[in-house]
Amino acid sequence: MPLKQLAPGEMTDDDLRDWCSVLNDMTAADMPAEPRWRTDRLRDYLEATLPEDERHLFLDRDADGDLVGHASLIVFGGEQAGTGVVEMSTRPSARGKGVGTRLLRAVAECAKAGGCRTLSVEVIATTPAVGFYDRHGFARSTVEQRHLLRWAEIDWEKIEHAAGRLAAGYRLEYHAGGVPDRLMDSYADVKANLRSAPGNVAFVPEWRGSAYAPALRDSFQTLARRGMRSHIAVAVSEPFGNVVGLTELVVSAQRPTRADQYDTVVAPAHRSYGLAMTMKARLLTELRRAEPQLVDVQTWTLDTADDVRWINGELGFVHDVDWYDYETDVDKLLSRLARPA
Repeated sequence: MPLKQLAPGEMTDDDLRDWCSVLNDMTAADMPAEPRWRTDRLRDYLEATLPEDERHLFLDRDADGDLVGHASLIVFGGEQAGTGVVEMSTRPSARGKGVGTRLLRAVAECAKAGGCRTLSVEVIATTPAVGFYDRHGFARSTVEQRHLLRWAEIDWEKIEHAAGRLAAGYRLEYHAGGVPDRLMDSYADVKANLRSAPGNVAFVPEWRGSAYAPALRDSFQTLARRGMRSHIAVAVSEPFGNVVGLTELVVSAQRPTRADQYDTVVAPAHRSYGLAMTMKARLLTELRRAEPQLVDVQTWTLDTADDVRWINGELGFVHDVDWYDYETDVDKLLSRLARPA
């Protein structure tokens, strides 16, 4: 059965179940301690994108019709135009049979047609995917350390104490699903500081304040449409009521036992007051009530981010594995894939 490209809305219920099955087979083989994927809102997860982005899906079935591999390509618009992000999974029993290469070729051709110049992918350092992308000429651009906070091992007395240690002149607020309009402009101003942070790889538009606020609203709405619940703690300066720090966690319906740490940032003028520690601790206390099914929280830091690692260590996060960001030029990738094996 030939490899098939689909729009997310064309996925059948059987496709979705098979998609999840491949992910879980791969997880069991490569990272057995990782939480398994569920089909809960999986269609929403695959369909919803930011307004300027497009997602393309690829299914590779064998002669019996069994799904042996799949891929997802997001083609970014806006400021990130020219970049595509790929996720690929191959059933372990089908490895070594050309499934990954077929999928990668289809992804690269689609990326080229969509105007992409660069493809990027995240790879867990201990999995066979490292060798696959190395062989296909991808270059490692960034190494991030993943840290896990295991819910059963949290010292809640210490966390509660850290959440209550707030410097004078500030207050903390917790919000689920997004931030209210009264805070959006100053939230956007703080978020824009990520662009100038040394070694930071997060995407942040050039604009600030009210011009950036619509993009942030789109982001929160897209997460909700994908079945991903946002939890946010902000530090607000008194008496003006402006956001000067923020931290974000997301829990997805597809893997509800794990929370993902998103951005944590404090405006430069308000650093050295312990706000990052206090916000992150406060957010954990809120998650304890809002997401009682959690088993762990994962976060990623660059190996140069000593201050972030120290905060995470104080909260109980433990390093468990490195993740690699790989990139390649689309034209060069297609040229390599055209050569005889």
